[in-house]
Parts: sequence; structure tokens; C-alpha cells
Amino acid sequence: MPPARPTLTESELRDYRAAFRASQIAMALVDREGLVVAANDSLGTLLGTDSAALREQAAADLVDLAADRRTWQAYREVLRGRRSRFRCTRRLKHPDGRKLWAEVTVAPVPDTGRVLLSVADISDRRELQARLRHLQMHDPVTRLPNRALFFERLSAALEPYGSDPPHRSYQSYGHGGTGRIGLCYLDLDGFKAVNDTLGHRVGDRLLAAVAGRLTECADSAGYSRGGGHLVARLGGDEFAVLVEDSTGTEQLADLARSVLHALERPFDLGGQRLAVSASIGVVERAAAGTTATGLMQAADTTLYWAKADGRARWTLFDPERNAHRMTRQALSSTLRPAVERGEFALEYQPLVELADGTVRGVEALVRWNHPQFGTLPPNRFVGIAEEDGSIVELGRWVLRTACEQARQWQKDHPRERPLFVSVNVAVRQVWDSDLVADVAGILAETGLAPHLLQLELTESAVMGSAGRPLQALQALSDMGVRIAIDDFGTGYSNLAYLSRLPVSVLKLDGSFVRGFQDEEHASPADELIVEALVQLAHRLGLTVTAECVETAGQAARLRRIGCDTGQGWLYSRAVHPDRIAAMLEGTTPLRV
Repeated sequence: MPPARPTLTESELRDYRAAFRASQIAMALVDREGLVVAANDSLGTLLGTDSAALREQAAADLVDLAADRRTWQAYREVLRGRRSRFRCTRRLKHPDGRKLWAEVTVAPVPDTGRVLLSVADISDRRELQARLRHLQMHDPVTRLPNRALFFERLSAALEPYGSDPPHRSYQSYGHGGTGRIGLCYLDLDGFKAVNDTLGHRVGDRLLAAVAGRLTECADSAGYSRGGGHLVARLGGDEFAVLVEDSTGTEQLADLARSVLHALERPFDLGGQRLAVSASIGVVERAAAGTTATGLMQAADTTLYWAKADGRARWTLFDPERNAHRMTRQALSSTLRPAVERGEFALEYQPLVELADGTVRGVEALVRWNHPQFGTLPPNRFVGIAEEDGSIVELGRWVLRTACEQARQWQKDHPRERPLFVSVNVAVRQVWDSDLVADVAGILAETGLAPHLLQLELTESAVMGSAGRPLQALQALSDMGVRIAIDDFGTGYSNLAYLSRLPVSVLKLDGSFVRGFQDEEHASPADELIVEALVQLAHRLGLTVTAECVETAGQAARLRRIGCDTGQGWLYSRAVHPDRIAAMLEGTTPLRV
């Protein structure tokens, strides 16, 4: 057994009582029932009464310990001896009307069956903490809440909803709000020019003036400063107006319009008269299921749209437009490794001699067998590949695969006139790689004759070519490779310039052919244009291929006009290589 604790002598008890009465710390001795047995003068002064008047009063009532369940429970545990100590902070009202912050500590007094309650006035400390927090949470230039306070408020606004599904209403939480949240996220157009030309002092004045107008807009919209909105400066020239319990997109749209209107008025900054505009991204949605990160990502994306659409405007978040952007980002991030993983495949569409209906060649068309989005046509990813440069690697793979396939058909199905293969080439392939060396190397590896390879470049990429592109095209033509201009008629359509380029084939854009698709109401103008293009091309020594041939009537007109080859669904869609082999064997009709 532990040794017995020594009993205090009478002299020691007198010393303790004297210290208790004289202490500057407000204290009270409380029995196990929670009633004050004795209180010192400091406690009486703190509470604005005589210490003797506190006897027999409930200590919890004096310092508001029953205000919340958790505090009351902890206090009761100390009284019952189940807890050694308890401390909390309470806000008390002095009899003279002023408010004070108090730190309350409750701890048992050994061998007495009582507890000691002590109360320390920490109002000065709390006031200092509040001033420091205000400085920490507000922007010194505009005096608006800063990024930290904005996200704290946003998180607090979303916290009652947690991860509940969108069908949960705000009323279900007992708050009586709308259950929605809105955000206007804006930055100033051309603010950097102000700093660069007039200096940061003028720039800071402008930011402060903009902050004032934003606050006026939010206040005039019917919100109170402590309630439904928060105007914050997030950094640089970026501001945000958070609207809690929004009533719908129209409310946020009205707010955005009023902000743009307010900023239209010039700013007079100590003799400097400045005009400024802003771009605003607007997001409004149900709060349930929304996260702070998700809301800000949507707002940032929408602000980018507003700037891309011309600035000095507001744009509302569009889920479909965002889904397209997210899909584009997903494709961009996985495009390069997809080539290495073998996710791409080629299909081939026949190029048919209009005079006799025989297949003279095929165009190789790349497909992406994406594990998430399924089979994607070229228009879904080629533009992305051109932007990030992966078109060079992808184009090299397409070229090699198409040449290998053409050579295999030549071996398996010997013909007097073997099939040529036409491959699309992006202009970036000419600039960012040694296309001539790539083509020469692949032809050597596969054994395909150069004249059986046709490279297609768009009209806009070829027209105006000079320097390296022109040298590359000339070298390829000298090698025996045929150069074709794809989608001819959609760009410059400069036939005179064509005479100076090493081009051998024009592929007429399908828009010309569609003009006389309706045999009963064919467009005479389109037919005349096509006929003129074909005649001019022939005089320049070029052959002409018509795209998008879908009816026998179109094919007959093109044949009569003198067009050399046709390509389109009349003959076949783009198909697997095995289908082309079957066509060559005669086991599958041309039309598939």
C-alpha cells in the first residue's frame, strides 16, 4: 500500500487560508454538490459582488459552466472525483455591462472532498490574439479578408453538408437556409501593365479602390457584412465574392453584372485617372456534395473561359464544357504513353479510280482504342498531339505501320499496279523531326517502293511553305514519294502557288462534293467550281481526288467532270486491314 499522505498542521492550514484570501487570482472552494463553500475577494471583484455573497451559490452558474453539454459533463466528472482537472474558456458579463474573457480551472483539493475553482481574466490576452488574428487574416493593402480567411469561411460554410448527396436539403440540418452556395471569382484585366508603367504604389491604390467597389456591390445586393457574403482578396489582382445560401444562378449573375458595371467607372487615384475591367468566373450549385477544392477549381476554370472569350465579361460554369476540358486533359496526359502501350490502330479507306471503279490506293486513318473512352477518331486527339509535340512519335508509328501493311498486301496479293498508301502528316512533323530521314529509313526497312507512299498535308500547312518545310517536301518528291494537299479549297486555294511546290495530288474538300449530293436539286455553282478546279489542276500536271463521295450520282458527275479518284462511303468506310485484303481477293464487294 502507498504511504499515507501527511496531514496538514493547523499552522499550515492558516497559511493556505491566508494565501487563498489574499491571492490576486479569483478562486472559490466548491463542495461535491457544486456549491461555493468559500470565495476570495478577487472572485467577488471579478464578478462585481461581495465574496461573502457567493457562498452557497452554484459555482457553475457563476461562470457559465452549464452553457454547453461537453463543458458541464467535464465539470461534473471533476466534482465526482472521476477526473483530475478541467479547464475551459468562458465569456462572462461584468455587472457594469462590459464583457470579459475568463479562463476557468477546476481541480480537486486533496484530502478535503472539495474542489478549487479558479478564474483568470484573460481579456487582454484574447484582445491581443484577436488583433493578431485580424492582421494575419486580412490583406494589408485592401483590408479585405485574405486567402486564409476566405478558405476558412468557405470550409465552414460547406462543413454542415459533409459528403452528403445533393438531394439532402439544407433544412434537414436545421439551419433554414437554401442549401446552395455561390462564388464570383475575378481578376483585373491588364493590371500588370498598371504596375509596370505607373509603379506598385499606384497599383496598390487601384486594388484598394477596386476592393471598395466590390464591397459596395455585395452590400447593395442585399447581404449583411456578417452574414451571407464575404469579399476577399485572394492574392495579386484576384478577388472573390462568396455568397452563402444563394438563391440560384440569377442572383450570382446579377452580382457579376453589377461588379462589371461598377468597375466601368474610371478611378481617380490622386490625379491619376485609370480605367480597368475584370473577367469573372461564376459558379452556383448545391452545397451538399461540394468541396472547397472542387468549387475553386470550377471557379478558376470559368474565369479562364471568361478571359479566353474576350475579357471584360462574366461567364457561368458549364458542366458540359468542363467535362470536355477534363476529357481533353485526360487524353493529353495519357497520349504519349499510349503509343508505347500499343493503344493505337490503323484503319484504311479505299481510294477508287472513278473511270473504272478499281481500288488504286488506301488512306491510313489512325484510331485510339482508349481504355476509358473507347475508340476515338483522329479529330479527338490529333490536335492535342500537335499541341504537345507527341504527334512526331505518333506520326512516325503511323507511317511505319502503314508502310508495313502496304508492303504486306503487295506480297500477299501481287498486282500489276500495287496499292499505294496515303498517310497524313502534320506540319509539326516537318518542323520538329527529320521527316525526310524518317521516310527514307521506313521505306528501306519495309521494302516499300517510294512511289507507293503518298503523304497528305493540309492546304494551310503547305501554302506559303519556305525554308525547311519546302526543302523537306522537295526532297521527298525527289525521292519518288507523292505529295498530296488534303482538304483543298478550305484555305488559300492558290493554284498559281501550287505550280512552285512539289505537289502531285489535290484532294478536294468534301464540302464541294456535298453541293451536288441531291441529284434532283444539284448546285450548278458547286459543279462549276469543281470542274474549274479539276481542269486547272490537270493543266498543272496534278491529279484530283474527291472526298466524301456518298452517292452514285455524285460519282457520275465527278467522272464526267474528269476527277481522277474518289473516296467516301459509296465505296467503303475506313475498315480493318483484313477487309482490304478481302477486297483485293474479290471475296468482299467494294462497298462495305
